[in-house]
Amino acid sequence: MIKKNISLTSDGKKELEKELEHLIASRPEIAERIATARSFGDLSENEEYSSARNEQKVAESRILEIQEILKNAKVIRGGKKDTVALGATVELDMGGRKVEYTIVGPTEANPLEGKISNESPIGKALVGRKSGDAFDFNGKKVKVVNIK
Repeated sequence: MIKKNISLTSDGKKELEKELEHLIASRPEIAERIATARSFGDLSENEEYSSARNEQKVAESRILEIQEILKNAKVIRGGKKDTVALGATVELDMGGRKVEYTIVGPTEANPLEGKISNESPIGKALVGRKSGDAFDFNGKKVKVVNIK
């Protein structure tokens, strides 16, 4: 299910560790909800029980997933600032519109936060580029303005 050697930024790793800590801390509360709902009687028609059990399944599944990710995580460090690579933040001019992206692994990608995967189409097009490079992407002129 999870690939070996998952690339994460140090911030991404910290976020996952924080989420894992929160999920583990929520276990007693979920167990209490299950126990309380169980005391209501007939479990076949007990919505509170079903809801609490479902929440427990989701939490336990996510805990296992995060543990697997962290076990296989390789923390990427910002490399040379002259070439776009994993961990780099790149400022682009995309047809007159200025945008900034951080290149991350697929596990950490969140385009709404400006984090794009090195495996996404734009990520693939950017990796290896240097400041000042210009190229066409989906019919738009893109120029690498700065690499941080």
